[in-house]
Amino acid sequence: MKDFTIRLLSTEDSLAFFELIKRNKSRLEDFFAGTVKYTNSLEDTIEYCKVIEGRILRKEYYPYLILDEKGSAIGFIDFKNIDWSLPKAELGAFIDLNYQGKGIITKSFKLLLDSVIKKHEFKKLFCRISPMNKRSIQLAERCGFELEGVLKKDYKTTSGELIDLCYYGRVLDEF
Repeated sequence: MKDFTIRLLSTEDSLAFFELIKRNKSRLEDFFAGTVKYTNSLEDTIEYCKVIEGRILRKEYYPYLILDEKGSAIGFIDFKNIDWSLPKAELGAFIDLNYQGKGIITKSFKLLLDSVIKKHEFKKLFCRISPMNKRSIQLAERCGFELEGVLKKDYKTTSGELIDLCYYGRVLDEF
């Protein structure tokens, strides 16, 4: 697949966003728990997207949809937990199961990194990834992130299990 676009999530994307989350819900419940929680119905998703638009205006959160040539949402990348005093942000990402292994998420991640870093002048980006999530670890490494450490029992899954997280960082002055 060659043709895809990336754009900041808006209320106009509510249906596409809802369908993307619904198709991938079982894969997202543990690590995109908030997103799954607030997108149980189309109406919930519309309200959630309105809240997100406010967070974007306040420069607290930058969520991006990846869309195929037909306008269907096929992936998601977000810049969250932004700390403007440094400035730094955490990244999260996923691609629809049907689009895995096609290079779309890697290409999207790299394109967004370049544009968002320039626009917001982040000095550090980081990802917290389950040691079991090999695809996300590979994505982070392909995009210049380095393992900085493992945080023991740092995250509680939806089922209540405490798990370790690998902390990957990218210091932007070095690139």
